Amino acid sequence: MSAVAARLRELGLELPEVAKPVAAYVPAIRSGSHVYTSGQLPFVDGRLPEAGKVGGSVSLERAIELAEICALNAIAALGTQVDLDDVVRIVKVVGFVASAPGFTAQPAVVNGASELLGRVFGEAGTHARSAVGVAVLPLDSPVEVELIAEVR
Repeated sequence: MSAVAARLRELGLELPEVAKPVAAYVPAIRSGSHVYTSGQLPFVDGRLPEAGKVGGSVSLERAIELAEICALNAIAALGTQVDLDDVVRIVKVVGFVASAPGFTAQPAVVNGASELLGRVFGEAGTHARSAVGVAVLPLDSPVEVELIAEVR
């Protein structure tokens, strides 16, 4: 068993099936020593478990959980391109948060994804990041996360 697979098991996490694209793109692509994931929604068993705006119908706590699911989906997409043990570093994470008017805690939401990446990859999970508030996301998802990973 790979080290990352063992760590996922230790954390009680299982990589999901990679979500089928909802438009004309691929879930992840490798270019040289980097893998870029497409934006990952918090799909669970092929469906979006919650829709709406964070700070409105979706609580901050639930949005953080959804960001974790997005990150787990991004790890699964990353794993379609390389063995996860070949990840040198998660370089950059971009999190998009569908925000109700006046909601300004986007960084707290995206911490869900960032902290999960740190638990899974350790020091290699430390990354640069953007947390962006938006009016709406595909399928009315509350959160979307993409990442860039350096790989061997």
